[in-house]
Amino acid sequence: MDLTYTPEHDAFRAQLRGWLASNLPGPMPRPPEERLAFLRAWQRTLADAGWAAPHWPVEFGGRATGVVEQMIYHEELALHRAPPLLGAIGVGLLGPTLITHGTPEQKTRFLRPMLSADHHWCQGFSEPNAGSDLASLKTRAERQGNVFVVNGRKIWTSGAQIANWIFALVRTDPDAPKHEGISFLLIDMASPGIEVRPIKQISGESEFSEVTFTDVAVPSENIVGGVNRGWSIAHTALGHERSTLFLGSAIRYERIVRELFEMAGAARYHGRPASADPEIRQELARALVDVSIMRTNGLRTLSAILRDGEPGPQSSIGRLFVSQFEQRLHSVAMRLQGPQGLLARGSPHAREKGRWQHGYLRTRASTIGTGTSEIQRNIIAERVLGLPTDREHEGR
Repeated sequence: MDLTYTPEHDAFRAQLRGWLASNLPGPMPRPPEERLAFLRAWQRTLADAGWAAPHWPVEFGGRATGVVEQMIYHEELALHRAPPLLGAIGVGLLGPTLITHGTPEQKTRFLRPMLSADHHWCQGFSEPNAGSDLASLKTRAERQGNVFVVNGRKIWTSGAQIANWIFALVRTDPDAPKHEGISFLLIDMASPGIEVRPIKQISGESEFSEVTFTDVAVPSENIVGGVNRGWSIAHTALGHERSTLFLGSAIRYERIVRELFEMAGAARYHGRPASADPEIRQELARALVDVSIMRTNGLRTLSAILRDGEPGPQSSIGRLFVSQFEQRLHSVAMRLQGPQGLLARGSPHAREKGRWQHGYLRTRASTIGTGTSEIQRNIIAERVLGLPTDREHEGR
């Protein structure tokens, strides 16, 4: 691929940089309620200027940008340390799915409120016994007149405790093959019969929840793409979870690695400066190489999108690499701190307010979320390298 930016790309970057320089908010508050209000206000500011989802069509509040502009967008947000998008799940996954598969009424009803953070969405895919094997989901949606009545459970639902809508995969035909009897349904979280139970994580946070549906009535017009077509609709949503975001991650982690170098220069390890220890130096060098690999994988994914219109299975290489890199990076940070690394976030004696300790605990889930490392390796083996599946081995 040609890595040279055109004058139009440079102009787009300059326009975005100028807007960010004039509109970035101050520091993000720590109290949860204040943080939520802060992020909601930031997303509305982005939406009003057409920067919340520049890849969306203009008629829905975007700028109809191309893939390269999306890469520039994520790079600049990372470089400017912009706050995260509160409604990233809705804007990044559901929005493009509705634009592709939604009815005109669904687009009119849901897209604008999603962009402005008036509707905050969560994703109801995984279940207690249907995580990696998602097609084994058991949550039922039975047709009763002009509504579907939903019963079942979803788990590891990000942000469910603050969401007012959920897009969920539900089984609408229990007699069909498991991939063919699933529908994609939009559910109001204020509906009677929905219970949200936050899950306490090892980091002390509760970013995920278990959501229980008991006789929840959902209007039939909230089915996306037609009954029993949910599996293919879900692939559209999940396809948007990958791609240019990896490039923004590389920029962000370049900064974090530099901060790790600074900590190594000030820390003591085995009685001498940590930066002088050969093992630590090797780990720091590997972190630099890893960031370069991360960026290269992102460019490879971008090239696939420009060529084929979608990231393809190669994007699993980037996903697998980033998840393992996050764990390695925080493990090095913990080693650099020595006994001080045992102090939890919030301790007055913790280095950088316990930021690295919190990251270490949080990244234990990096190799599980959005597809476990085992699943990513299977995808790479079967769909990238063309290796035989277990069934093919059994047939030989």
